[in-house]
Order: sequence, then structure tokens, then C-alpha cells
Amino acid sequence: MTIVFSRRSALLATGLGALGAAAAPARASDRPSVVHGSAPALHPEGITWDHARGAFLVGSVRHGTISVVRRDGTVRTLVDDGVMVSTLAVHVDPARGRVLATHQDPGVGTRSSAATMYRQSGLGVFDLATGALLHRVDLSAVPGSAAGVHGANDFALDASGNAYVTDIVSGEIFRVDPAAGRATLLLSRPDLLGRDGVGPNGVVWHPGGFLLVVRYDTGALLRVPVHAPGRISEVRLDEPVVGGDGLALRPDGTLVVVINRLASTATPGVAVLRSDDGWSSARTVARSAPWPDPDPTTAVATAHGTYVIEGRLAGLFAGTLDDTFTIRALR
Repeated sequence: MTIVFSRRSALLATGLGALGAAAAPARASDRPSVVHGSAPALHPEGITWDHARGAFLVGSVRHGTISVVRRDGTVRTLVDDGVMVSTLAVHVDPARGRVLATHQDPGVGTRSSAATMYRQSGLGVFDLATGALLHRVDLSAVPGSAAGVHGANDFALDASGNAYVTDIVSGEIFRVDPAAGRATLLLSRPDLLGRDGVGPNGVVWHPGGFLLVVRYDTGALLRVPVHAPGRISEVRLDEPVVGGDGLALRPDGTLVVVINRLASTATPGVAVLRSDDGWSSARTVARSAPWPDPDPTTAVATAHGTYVIEGRLAGLFAGTLDDTFTIRALR
């Protein structure tokens, strides 16, 4: 997931419900193909699906919150901890009753300050039902990681509940034990992953025991075995996914890659990749471009299909606030 600052030079220099918990999930036929979201300057970048609520949860680059999105597009705040400046990726861990979000301060949040701008980088862990804080994990100075600016971006959860967080600024991946609130450095390979705000972006955990990570600037896809991260390798693609932001691994084994031009010249769209050899290589089986919304950022696979979010981020970084966002089904 790409976070860009108000000017391209700043990006390259620093890298960056009320449906209720008891509500039954809606039938697939009831799920709208487009949700037109409305909330004061929310500017969501990340999205996830909460099966228990039958609702989407989204972050906010402007307010640093996690919110529940009603089917009519209205919003209820679930998490507002007073510390996170800009929330990016959001994921639900239903087995453990948690919702997690990466956060940083790219300078456009209502809580942005000299003490946090380009310095905050972390993962927040909250109770899914109440939004209460469980852990806040600082990823700005993990032992062994690179000195200087960090930018927690996307993350993936494995079957045990561990979180794997990409740092788009330093070119690193962290492993976080959310139960203990402890982070360790999994991999530091800026030569392969990239860095400086256009490095490792979207990430998913594959049940085969590896991560798939997209590098934003070159469009390379990397395969990282979690128990042997030094064996990182580049997936052979028929075409790179330059501007690749968020990823979603679907039940049929295909990988959805959301592409935008927030820090690239790519045509915004969505590519679907498939592999027949355990992700040593992959081919593009579908591509939707241009996307109907200006700069989509990520996708989430649900029982009702795959949905893509667009949070008007280009306007936010240009200094224009917008009270609307779009969640659109991938067809």
C-alpha cells in the first residue's frame, strides 16, 4: 500500500457500523456492487472484511482511525486511540478477536506533529468487538533494522496470528507477534525489495509458508519463505505490475494486484495473476484498466467477491479534502 506525500520529492526523500457485532452477514445477492462511502475527510487507504459484522472495516490516512462502513456507505468509528496519525493497512484476525492496522505519519493527518512526522511507524492491535487497545508495536527502531526513517505499510497474517509488515521506506519486512506485542526483523533486502517510499508494498501470506510481496517502483513480485527469508526470490512474471500497491490472495489461488499512479506513471487498474508452480512464476489472467476510480489502493477477498477501495488520496496529498470514497466490486 503506497503512502505518498504532498509532493513527489517528499515521497522519494522520506518514503514515506454500525451493523453491530451481532448482525448476520448479508447474502451475496444483497451485497451492492459499489459502496459510495461518506465521512468527513476520512481518506481510507486500507480495507478488510469483518464476517461477524457483515461489514467492511477501513482505515483513515487523515484521522488515524479504524471505522465500520455500513452498506449505505455511512461510517461508524471503531478505533480512535489518539496516537496513530495515519492508518494504512487494516486486517481482521477473527480467530483471536482482533483487528490490526499499520500506522505512520506522512504529514497529512489531523494529529501530525513535528514529533511524529516521518518518525511514527508501527502496528496497532485492538479488540475487534470493542476497539480497545491491546498492543501498540513500535516499528521505527526494531533491533537490527536500518537506522533512519521507517514507514510501516502493509501487513499479512499467518495461520498462527503472526503479522508480517512491509517497510516501504527501509526495504525491510518485520515479523510481529501481536499477542506479545513484540517485533523482530525478518528480512532486510532493499536491493531486491526497494526502498525510499517506493519499495516493498502489498504483502500476502500464502498457506505454502511464504509471503508474496510487490515492489512498487519496478513491479517485481517477490517470494519470501517465512522460515528461510534469506531464500527470497523474484517471481517470473509475463509482465511487471509497476505501481503495484495492495494485494489480495483469493480462495481460487489467484492473486489480485491493485495498481495506481500515486507515485508511478502506471495506468490505475487491477491485475489478476495465477501460478502453476508454487509462485516460482506467474502469468496475468485478467486486467481491468483503467479502473473507474482514480487511484485504487488495495483489495479484499470476501465470501461475496473481491472489493477494491479508492480513498481520494491524490487529492489529500495535494491539499484537497474529500468526504467521499468508493468500494467497488472486481468483476
